[in-house]
Parts: sequence; C-alpha cells; structure tokens
Amino acid sequence: MAEGSPRSTRGIALLLAALSSLGPFAIDTYLPSFHEIGAHLNATPVEVQQTLSAYLLAFAAMTLWHGAISDRFGRRRVILVALALFAAASAGCALSSSIGQLWFWRAMQGVTAGAGIVVSRAIVRDLFDGAAAQRLMAQITMMFALAPAIAPLVGGQLQDWLGWRAVFAFLVVSTAALWLACWKLLPETLPLEKRQPFKPRYLIDTYRKVLTTPAFLYACGGLATNLCGFFVYVLSAPVFLMNHLGLPETAFLWLFGPSMCGLMSGSWVTSRIAGKRTPEAAVTYGYIVMGSAALLNVLINLTLPPGVPWNVIPIFIYTFGMALTTPSLTLFALDNFPAQRGLAASCQTFLQAGFNGFVAAVIAPLVWGSTLTLALAMTVFVSLGALSSYLQRRSALLPR
Repeated sequence: MAEGSPRSTRGIALLLAALSSLGPFAIDTYLPSFHEIGAHLNATPVEVQQTLSAYLLAFAAMTLWHGAISDRFGRRRVILVALALFAAASAGCALSSSIGQLWFWRAMQGVTAGAGIVVSRAIVRDLFDGAAAQRLMAQITMMFALAPAIAPLVGGQLQDWLGWRAVFAFLVVSTAALWLACWKLLPETLPLEKRQPFKPRYLIDTYRKVLTTPAFLYACGGLATNLCGFFVYVLSAPVFLMNHLGLPETAFLWLFGPSMCGLMSGSWVTSRIAGKRTPEAAVTYGYIVMGSAALLNVLINLTLPPGVPWNVIPIFIYTFGMALTTPSLTLFALDNFPAQRGLAASCQTFLQAGFNGFVAAVIAPLVWGSTLTLALAMTVFVSLGALSSYLQRRSALLPR
C-alpha cells in the first residue's frame, strides 16, 4: 500500500501516534508527583529519580525484542498483549507501598511500553513507501507531540485532586481504552508469507548485521542525540521549572507547551515539504534550526537571569528543528533492512532508549544545577547529532 485516502491515513496516524505516545506519557504524567512520592514512600529525591531510570533501562532492554517478536507473530497480536501487560504494571505502580515496589513495577511498565513505538514504526513501513511514509511519520510526530504537553497537565491536576496514585490509575484506564481501540481498528499489516523465523541463530546473525551497519548506527545516533538535547529538560523539569524559574508544580505547561508547539509546527512543515524537498534537505534544515536554537539558548543564559518566557523560547525553536529531522532519520535507519523492519525498529529504539536511560541516570543530574549548564548540554547534544547525520550520509554512499 503506497498511498491511502487522506481520511484513512489520518486515522491510522492517530492510532499509531497514540501507541507511540504511551511510553513518553508514562514518564511525563508522574513528573509533578516526584515530591509527594518521596514523602509518601519515605524516599530521597535520588531514589525517586531512579524510578525513572528503572523504567528507561527496562524499556531499552525489551525494545530489542518487540520488533523481532512482531516480525514472527504479527504486529497486531504483539500490540494487544503489550497493552494488557502495561495496564497490569500500571496497576502495580498505583498499589506500591515502598520505593522498592515502585522501582519494580516501573521496570515492568518499561518492559511493555516500548512495543507501541517499535511496532508503530514497522507498521508505517509495512503500509507506505517514499514520500507517503515520510508524510505519515510527520503526521505521527505531530500528534505524538501532544503527549508531552498534555501528560504533565493531567498528572499535575490528578496530583492536586487525588494524589500520586491517581496518576497510575489514570494510566490503567487510558491503556484499557487504547487496547479496545486497537482491538477494533488496528489491522494486521504483516502477512504470513512475510514473517521471519524466531530462531536463535537467525536472530543472532540478524542482530549482529543490524548493529554493525554504520549507516544504521549513525542514523540512530542522530535521532538519540537530537532527542536528548530536549529530553535533558524533560528529565530536569521539576528542578528547571520550580527551582530555577520559580514556578509552581502546576506550571509544567511552560516547558511542555512550547515543545508541543515546536514539534507540531515542525512536523506540519515536514509533511508539507515531503516529496518537494529531499529527505536529506529536511535533515539539513533541521540541524540549522536546532543549532541556532542551542546557540541562542547559551546566549540568553549568559546575559539574562533565569525566567519566562526567554528561557523556554529556545526550546520551542529546538523542537521545531528536531521535528524536521526525525521522520527522515527514522526512515534512513529502517530502510537499511527492508525485510526485517520490526527488528531494525527494535534496535533503533533500544539504542535511543538506552542512551536516554544513561542521560537520565548520569547526565541530567550533572547539568540540572543551572540553566546555563542545561543550555550547554543542549549544544553538545545537537553537535553530536549533526556529526552523526554527516557520517550517516557518507556511509550510505559506500558500497555494502
């Protein structure tokens, strides 16, 4: 299926965006509850932060397998099972009576949450090619951008009204609703004749091939470092907003509102230029925008005291540029392995999530001490992303 009607394309984009958003939503909804979780479970801020690290590391480890399993058993079945298990893990989080129990159930959430984003990317390449795939990826990114903006608002209100356990109860209910939507609306996009064997020798050989292909690794490196230029702010959100900017715990929209607008507007532009500009050109435009945003961020923090709106304007610009690069870099990565798209999507998400976990556990606590160090971290990440993208283009030209 190379093309589809606008209505059917929007429908599948909405469903895939919801599946892709599940993992980030499970992060952003409970950020406003960090202080109350620590108080109720008698945990230090570092121990509460490790609930996020446990989630991200488990997410990264299991994403290696979601795609391979979906290549063998089909996309739809994997999605439905993963959603059911995620709802059960969310219930475990809501009922946790110690920080150790919360660590465990957050890790269980991470084990299952990655299926949505991994399998969704494989479904895009099952259904569409070329500019159509680029447009669909852009539409998914545009809808996906709503999650970081809505999640902390929902989480903050639930925290105020009912306490932190209500945040995880909400995840149970919303995941159940998504399961029903997928059961009724999600088609199986991988026919039986295209499914791959789930045998140890085959998997070892294929994983080795994917994870040693330079063009794939450089595209994944660009995606991971681009995201972390913004994600370091998400990880530091309570400190950035409440400590540095002096905002209340209900003011997370100051961070996630600009980022949502940047991602949505950048994705809209990407969908409009698909087929009119090459994917390589979209990536170049994106890095120009992100680099400009990072330099502006450093300049602002060198000359002005922390405050709004000036400390969040560069985040809007940065996420706009990031949205220009993400669809094309994702397709560059997956197109190296057209017969194993699910497994390749797993490896790409594994590398990105593993890097996210490292940034959450190590980098974010080192740089959240001031707004200037956060701005410098953004600059380093986008520089690494630009280097990765340059190397990806060069390696893609080499004979295999």
